[in-house]
Amino acid sequence: MSLEEEKNKALSRRLLEALFANGDLDTLDEVLAPDFVDRSLLPGQGSSREEYKQWAAVAYAAFSFPDFTIEDQVVQRDKVVTRFSTRCTHRGEFLGVPPSGEVGEYSSIRIHRIVGGKITDEWSEGSMLSVLLPSLEQEARMRERVEQDLRVARNIQQASLPNEVPTLQGWEISPDYRPGRVVGGDFYDFVELKDGHLGLVVGDATGMGVPPALVMANARSMLRAVAQASNSPGDVLRRANEALVADIPPNMFITCFYAILDPKSGCLTYANAGHDVPYLRRRSGDAEELRARGMPLGLMPGMGYEENEIVLDAGEGVLFYSDGLVEAHDPKGEMFGFPRLRELVAEYGEERALGWV
Repeated sequence: MSLEEEKNKALSRRLLEALFANGDLDTLDEVLAPDFVDRSLLPGQGSSREEYKQWAAVAYAAFSFPDFTIEDQVVQRDKVVTRFSTRCTHRGEFLGVPPSGEVGEYSSIRIHRIVGGKITDEWSEGSMLSVLLPSLEQEARMRERVEQDLRVARNIQQASLPNEVPTLQGWEISPDYRPGRVVGGDFYDFVELKDGHLGLVVGDATGMGVPPALVMANARSMLRAVAQASNSPGDVLRRANEALVADIPPNMFITCFYAILDPKSGCLTYANAGHDVPYLRRRSGDAEELRARGMPLGLMPGMGYEENEIVLDAGEGVLFYSDGLVEAHDPKGEMFGFPRLRELVAEYGEERALGWV
C-alpha cells in the first residue's frame, strides 16, 4: 500500500469517526471537497456538501452512537471502501418516524473517492430500515389501538342514538347524523313526556374516541331519567349537572341544549348548557338565535340554567346542530362558520321542520 493510499484510508476513517463516534461535524468542512457529491440519497436528502452536513446534523440529533467499530477497510488508489457497525439509540424523529428510545444495530458500507487530500464523492449502503423498524412497529401497534378505540367509540355512539323518530301530527322531525372520521361525543335524543310533550336533546361531550363516547352515553341516560321528573328544561339541566359533576373526569364536560315541545300549542321551552345556539327560522325568512345562558354540564356543582320559550307557527322551524357543522373546513381550509349557517337557514329553511345536524 502506497503512502497516498494510507492517507486516503485515514481520511475516510476520520470522516466516519466524526459522523458516528464523536459528532464532530466541524471535521466535515476539513475533509470534504467544496464540490463534494453524495451519490446515495435518502428521501429528502440533497447531494451537495452543505446538504450532506445538514443531513448529518439531523441524523446526529435523531440518534446517539455509544460505540463505533470499523470492521474492514480496503483501499485502491483514489477509492476507499469501509465496512463498519455501531449501536445507536433512536431518540428523535427521523424520516418522519417518531423515536422509539430503543437501541439498534446499524451497519454500513461506505465508498469514498479522494482527490487532492479531500473526499469528493461518497456511495453508501446501510441497514437503516432495521434501526427504524422498532419505531415503525411501535407506531403500527399504536395506530391499531387507535383504530380499535375508534371502532368501540362508534359502536357506543351508534347504540346511544334513538332507533326511531317520533311521529307528531302536523310536525316534521328530520334527524341527519353524519359521523366524522374521528369519533367524538356528539349525540341527540328524543324523550317522550307526559301530556304528549316531546323532549328534544342535542349535545356534545368534549374529546375524541372512547372516553367522550362513554361520557355521552352516561349523559344521555341521565337526561332521560331526570326529564321524566320535571317539565322544566332548566331544571332538567340543573339536575343532570349535579349528577354528572361527580361522575365524569375533571378534564371533560358536556354541552347540551334541551327543549320541550308542546305539539298542540307550538310552544317550545328550552335551556342551554353551553351548546351551540340553535336557529329559529320564521315564516318571514328571518333566522333568530335561541339563546339561553348556562354552563356546560359536569364542570361545577350548583349551576342554574336560564329558561326561555317561543311559539312556532305553521311553516316555521328550528335547526339544532353540533360544532362539527360550523367547524367544517373546505379544501382551501376555510371554515364554514356561524354567519354562513345563519344565512343558509334564513334562505333555505324547510317548512314545518325541526332538524338535527
